[in-house]
Amino acid sequence: MGMFTKKEKEIQLHHAEREAQRKADKGDEAEWMKCKFCKEQVLREEVEKNLDVCPKCSYHFPMSVDKRIALVFDRGSFIEYYKDVAGVDFLEFTDLKSYKSRLTEAKEATGRNDTVVCGKGRIEGMELLCAIFDFGFLGGSLGSVAGEKITRLLEEGRERRLPVLIFCASGGARMQEGVVSLMQMAKVSGAIERLKASRIPYITVLTDATTGGVTASVGMLGDIIIGEPRAMIGFAGAVVIKETIREELPHGFQRAEFLLEHGMIDLVCHRSELRQKLYNILSLVAA
Repeated sequence: MGMFTKKEKEIQLHHAEREAQRKADKGDEAEWMKCKFCKEQVLREEVEKNLDVCPKCSYHFPMSVDKRIALVFDRGSFIEYYKDVAGVDFLEFTDLKSYKSRLTEAKEATGRNDTVVCGKGRIEGMELLCAIFDFGFLGGSLGSVAGEKITRLLEEGRERRLPVLIFCASGGARMQEGVVSLMQMAKVSGAIERLKASRIPYITVLTDATTGGVTASVGMLGDIIIGEPRAMIGFAGAVVIKETIREELPHGFQRAEFLLEHGMIDLVCHRSELRQKLYNILSLVAA
């Protein structure tokens, strides 16, 4: 009694081995990640050490707002503006769930009130204003709050005669806000033109992915437009375009390198060189 047969021991051993393998696989998932662009498996730690860039193909993974601030600005110089401005469900919109619930979930997941983080910082002592889209907040969508914060930032840049830099990462307009969301494109575009009329530099950095209404307004109106390597940049999705025109799309269509080749953006810049590049540009144009 109490003794296991040989067969039972074999079964127990088999289950123990499977459980150990399952735990190992789970550990591997934490250590390894698949590159979205080249489809290769890469060590997560290696990617993080490489500024969230694939070491095999230089695809630039999405980067958090906090990491971008640390990468670009002088240490401790960034001061966030308009932090308490938050969205409301003024249309009481509901699809699979209410917009109010989606806002609450996004706030809890990101610790932010909306898509865009605005503020003032310095690059090598040079002061500028900056807005950074957080794709993690409802796909970086442009809604009433994001439009208001960006417009305020642009107006402050005009009043204080400070350059404005915007990092774009978005799926487009926030459809849960209806036509009010689409109105933000006109609102921010007007503020950008007023800034330009005052001869104050406006620079955009387009990251993966920058699409829809953000591309059509904030993104492509920069005096200087910079793309991150391999970033997808466009308005409508490639599948929609292909089905509409009923033609095969060129190789690399909607990638930063393709847009550079066709004159849509000014340069493609690796993250490791971006801070210095921005300083060089600002040193020239801000003067």
